[in-house]
Amino acid sequence: DMETNEVIELTPTEEILEIIRSGQSDQQIRDALDDYHENDIADVLPLIDKETRERLYRILGVERLSEVFTYIDDVSEYLDELPLEEAADVLENMDADDAVDALEDIENEDQRQQLMSMMDDESSEDIRLIKSFDSDEIGSIMTTNYVSIPETYTIKEAMRSVVRQAHENDNINTIYIEDSHGKYAGAMELKDLIIARDYVPLESIVSKSYPSVRATAKISDKIEQLKDYAEDSIPVLNDDDEIIGAITADDLIEAVDDEMGDDYAKLAGLTSEEDLHEPLLQSLKKRLPWLVLLLFLGMGVSSVVGIFEPIVDRIALLICFQSMILDMAGNVGTQSLAVTIRVLMDEDISAMQKLGFVFKEMRIGFLNGLLLGSASFVVIGIFIHIMKQKSLFFSFALSGCVGISLLTAMVISSLVGVLVPMLFHKLKVDPAVASGPLITTVNDLVAVVTYYGLAEILLVDVFHLV
Repeated sequence: DMETNEVIELTPTEEILEIIRSGQSDQQIRDALDDYHENDIADVLPLIDKETRERLYRILGVERLSEVFTYIDDVSEYLDELPLEEAADVLENMDADDAVDALEDIENEDQRQQLMSMMDDESSEDIRLIKSFDSDEIGSIMTTNYVSIPETYTIKEAMRSVVRQAHENDNINTIYIEDSHGKYAGAMELKDLIIARDYVPLESIVSKSYPSVRATAKISDKIEQLKDYAEDSIPVLNDDDEIIGAITADDLIEAVDDEMGDDYAKLAGLTSEEDLHEPLLQSLKKRLPWLVLLLFLGMGVSSVVGIFEPIVDRIALLICFQSMILDMAGNVGTQSLAVTIRVLMDEDISAMQKLGFVFKEMRIGFLNGLLLGSASFVVIGIFIHIMKQKSLFFSFALSGCVGISLLTAMVISSLVGVLVPMLFHKLKVDPAVASGPLITTVNDLVAVVTYYGLAEILLVDVFHLV
């Protein structure tokens, strides 16, 4: 028998672990780790003990360690393992926006202030600048890692300035241009500067219409616009049109991720996204207010069902199909809600387009309701006749109630699913906040009234079946 030699491929994390545990010298390990991405090294930290981590910190050195720490969600426990002076150096070497995130992870206020006081003036000023903006403003997620040059420079002077600044700032693919008053005047690509002839005026290769964004602008308002530009970085300006930072593609991905996380949380009736390490009480505080409100709304739905108690007493079979109609109404409402929130993100949509969208959603609700209502009419009619031994007329009269209620509930649910978020958007309230659970409850109310009201009219008043 020939043995097959199977090659076992290790993941980068496993390879790094092997290197660290290989017993080689610090210099050999450092050279070997140079081939790996900082994110892969960050993944290894939770898998090794404190003693090994402290040796790894020494091997990597402050600069590389600051890049590794950028990829860790809660970096405070690892910063604690470093001497205070070294931790301050690591924070100093991070981009200011990453250093702000790292400092926010540190719960001890004294330790935070101590670290800030040990950092150089430029780094601590950058951190204070970013922290001066509200968490929903562009300034709070910008980086101060950018390169800018005056438009009066020659090509040679511009090149020398970029090389000099690149020691401090590695975000050099896009170079920002300032006019003679220090205000933003456009941007240029590094490659255009590299290939430009010495005699060409700098101004001729500058893009004057390159986009910019105000530091005080709301993230949620600008996120779609910034995504559409698809640039490596976009300058952030203060109210005097001076460059104070940049939004990089990384910042944008993180912001989109946060927005989606928060929107998803709000759709579920939470005030914001929950964290794996969040204290129990904080999670309770996020959930409880909504649940209390929904409990009372649910009581409202239940009391409406109570009004129809006489007909339920006479035709107990009605109860069997209540949950199906309620669920379908909820599902349709949630689908319409998801589509509406996506449409509302487009700020340029006109009133006529919105009206057209409302009618489109209603048509979809009507056609889906017609198909499902017809199917329910046939299937439930046969089911009641065969399984419950009811007369053919009674069976199809009851299944007719279910079918018509399903159609009506789905049309109205589509309408509610579109109009509620539109109303909130108009009132300048985030449509994701109140929409999810509220729409479900409103649709339950509509479905219950439609179903039992129709049963009362058709089965009792028209056909006198009971």
